Amino acid sequence: MPGIVSVKTPPDAPPLRISVPEESPHTPIRPETIRSEPKSNSPATRRPPSPSPSTSRAKPSPDRGSAKKKSPPEKNLINESSLDNPDLGPFLLKLARDTIASGEGPSKALDYALRASKSFEKCAVDGEPSLDLAMSLHVVAAIYCSLGKFEEAVPVLERAIKVPEVVRGADHALASFSGYMQLGDTHSMLGQLDRSIECYKEGLKIQMEALGDNDPRVAETCRYLAEAHVQAMQFDDADNLCKKTLEIHRVHSPPASLEEAADRRLMALICEAKGDYESALEHLVLASMAMIANGQENEVAAIDVSIGNIYSSLTRFDEAVFSYQKALTVFKSSKGDNHPLVASVFVRLADLYYKTGKLRESRSYCENALRIYAKPVPGTGAEEIASGMTEISAIYELFNEPEEALKLLQKAMKLLEDKPGQHSTVAGIEARMGVMFYMVGRYEESRSSFESAVAKLRASGERKSAFFGVVLNQMGLASVQLFKIDEAAELFEEAREILEQECGPCHQDTLGVYSNLAATYDAMGR
Repeated sequence: MPGIVSVKTPPDAPPLRISVPEESPHTPIRPETIRSEPKSNSPATRRPPSPSPSTSRAKPSPDRGSAKKKSPPEKNLINESSLDNPDLGPFLLKLARDTIASGEGPSKALDYALRASKSFEKCAVDGEPSLDLAMSLHVVAAIYCSLGKFEEAVPVLERAIKVPEVVRGADHALASFSGYMQLGDTHSMLGQLDRSIECYKEGLKIQMEALGDNDPRVAETCRYLAEAHVQAMQFDDADNLCKKTLEIHRVHSPPASLEEAADRRLMALICEAKGDYESALEHLVLASMAMIANGQENEVAAIDVSIGNIYSSLTRFDEAVFSYQKALTVFKSSKGDNHPLVASVFVRLADLYYKTGKLRESRSYCENALRIYAKPVPGTGAEEIASGMTEISAIYELFNEPEEALKLLQKAMKLLEDKPGQHSTVAGIEARMGVMFYMVGRYEESRSSFESAVAKLRASGERKSAFFGVVLNQMGLASVQLFKIDEAAELFEEAREILEQECGPCHQDTLGVYSNLAATYDAMGR
């Protein structure tokens, strides 16, 4: 029986390329997305939870397992009338794969894959679902995604998931599972997190029905879905799924396994986002012990950074410095002095020294990090640089240098604006820019930034998060400054509904909205 698997792509895999199914459907490579920042008291969001390379969303990579480095045979003209030949579909699908492998370009491969799907459709027996058709549609969708045409991939995948009938056995279940996961990834790249999560849930349901609740492959999918919930700031759902993953791995994996370490790093991230720092610290210590046992020096250093973040949140600053310096020593020796991982530790130290009143040291570490980001080593991702610049901008904001903070945020925006799957991250940056513009009295630009952030958050399914409520409140304040009182009242009312639901009526953010709404009603004579 073929297994229903959840592939985890290495975190250092190259960015978006085509990944096509082999002779039978399999789980597609999943697109990278960046975690949304957790709730904060203003859109000038706090430092996000500790980075966790092992639990970060997987980057797409090419599936070269059976690729042959040769040019495909030329087949310039294929008569449409010949598509009912049952041998033509497999031949065209092979041409599509060979074209991709040879590097000739996705457009030609797309033409072959589309013709293959038409052939499989014509040759399908009435009443019998064709797994070959489902597989060819997965290939078509993967090529569309490689071209950046995610909107065109969605209807193809929606059609593909209707082809298999799960009750017909494992092959159909595998095809259906693969289709739902690939569709979820595509929605994720479009920033539609709510739709993405629904697809992942459906895929997990099919996988559990086929394999049972405690199969190790189910654990991998549970972790993947938990990561999606973290992106959407749905931490309770993520918590439940991650606990299930840990339970399954305790049964099927040896003590202190790499799988358990990855689970605990994700669990620590969730606990930190929920403010449960002691539990987060416990999970990180156990994860570190597992990584040490497996000889993963760089992973141990990454966990030390996360441990330093927790100590900093607990105001145990001396222990935080020790953890950061341990990580810094490892990264410098293994990666070099100018690696972005070194810069990320500099940013942590800058934040820590600001908290302890050592402003000169804090500024020095910010400048050192910016020098690395200005001349990144080859292979550094734009997302990594943008994240670092965003965090440094928050420190400059604390220095009361909003103009410098704005410059860094604008640079981060420029790096990410054309990147797929970055809608929530860009929305968070725009919200931060809105706060900066407000601080310097540029209210029209502030409102415009908030408006753009709100539109992206609505589209990405975060319209019910506490962060969204905070952004609405801030946009309302900008509208008040522009004397758009009716608009401000509507924004405050929507923010109130969200924050009452997410935080409760006694939370400081909710109370702030009550005060703003009361003042607005007074100005309107209500």
